[in-house]
Amino acid sequence: MTNKYGRVDSENYVYVFELGSERKVGQYPNVSPDEALAFFERKFADLEAQVRILEQRIANNVDAANIVKQHQKLTTDLVEPAAVGDLNSLRSRVAALAPKIAELGIKRQAANREASAKALESRIAIAVAAEEIANQDAAKTQWKQSAEKMTALFTQWQEIQKSGGRVNKSDADPIWKRFSLARSRFETDKRAYFASLDATNKAVRAKKNAIVEEAEKLAASGSDSVVEYRKLLDQWKTSGRTPGKSDDALWARFKAAGDTIHSKRQETAVVENGEQSANLEAKLALLAQYSSIDPKSNLAQAKQSLLELQKKFEKIGRVPKDKIRSVEDKLRAIESKVREAEQDHWRKTDPASIERSNSMVAQLEEGIAKLEAELEAAKKSGNEKSIKQATEALEARKSWLAAVVAASK
Repeated sequence: MTNKYGRVDSENYVYVFELGSERKVGQYPNVSPDEALAFFERKFADLEAQVRILEQRIANNVDAANIVKQHQKLTTDLVEPAAVGDLNSLRSRVAALAPKIAELGIKRQAANREASAKALESRIAIAVAAEEIANQDAAKTQWKQSAEKMTALFTQWQEIQKSGGRVNKSDADPIWKRFSLARSRFETDKRAYFASLDATNKAVRAKKNAIVEEAEKLAASGSDSVVEYRKLLDQWKTSGRTPGKSDDALWARFKAAGDTIHSKRQETAVVENGEQSANLEAKLALLAQYSSIDPKSNLAQAKQSLLELQKKFEKIGRVPKDKIRSVEDKLRAIESKVREAEQDHWRKTDPASIERSNSMVAQLEEGIAKLEAELEAAKKSGNEKSIKQATEALEARKSWLAAVVAASK
């Protein structure tokens, strides 16, 4: 058995032709010559795939150090590989990659220099930003936001140290000193600012006390105006917080007033719930009346009945909140039954769908006939592997055919 790149002898030893001679690459006993040769051709295909991937990676400018290792390994693997194919061409392709890899290394060095320069620029920018925060007018500074920005700058500095380009210590140290000094000055000013917050806390306490008194007036008047109370709650949320238990005591008074207002609102809701309960009974009765809709016997009549049901259902009005979903689920069930029947009717009557189903049935029947012939041939030859493969494929085709036929009915 011989082809362009190799041959197999009578003992199933396989040889590859290269450089005007032949070289023994191995033996594959107990198979046909074609199978023995194909085994070593697949080995060549694997090598060729590795070369192709390496070529693609080089074209895409991937990491040069990794590329060098892969190139060296392929060069070694192609010295005397146990494979059959155009090995000379493959070696030439690998050799041709060497200058390209060298060029990648040069580019990588240039990229590293550029990364270092960018890292230095980023550190300078962080130091400048920190100095701008530290130099703000203390009276106008938003301390919380500024502190978050300063923390974010420190995180950025750490990230650049960890994953950015390398910066020489002689260049990095002066910038770090600027950044560190700005952070220290900011923290000193922040502590001084918060030390003077006593007057501010008193103002916040007075504002919250006024809010509580307004809420208590609403509660004393018997109002059920949850909207007005919520406005006061919004004012409370934006008024700030004071330290100590005084804030908790004010909140307890404010919440008690809110509980009184909500209680009054619940009394009003009882009346509304009575009306909604009646609506619930009416909707349930309506759903029971139309539950016999049968789209399978008369689709057109079912669609008309559903339209009537939907109009009457909407006209009845609201039901209790905790019953909305259960009632609407019953309506959706009827709607779904009609919709599914309509879709099923369309599927069975659509010419394109019928044609596709018939075409698939014909293809499957043809495939089944072919597989049955292959199974008979395998049984005659006694090849257990072929019998198993043909049997499994035949069963799968028959199951598929049954499913297609069932779906078209």
